[in-house]
Amino acid sequence: MTMTLRPGVVTADTEYGMALLDQNSGEYFTLNPTAALIVRTLLDGTSRQQAVTTLTDRYDVTAEQVQEDITRILQELHAARLLAA
Repeated sequence: MTMTLRPGVVTADTEYGMALLDQNSGEYFTLNPTAALIVRTLLDGTSRQQAVTTLTDRYDVTAEQVQEDITRILQELHAARLLAA
């Protein structure tokens, strides 16, 4: 699954992770460094499984923890209407 942001949503790397700006509503959302890495990885076209491998290689976490984090982040981005259909 390739993740794509909805048109009008832009990203900016920050000192603390990443910001997502919905240019249509003016709302912005901040992501901590781990969530930002997940989003960057998925936006680059990496598969969910490859994203899990990337995070388990970088951090001392289990694949199950990463899967849960990815699911939660995707749910939150979807609920905020930041993802393309």
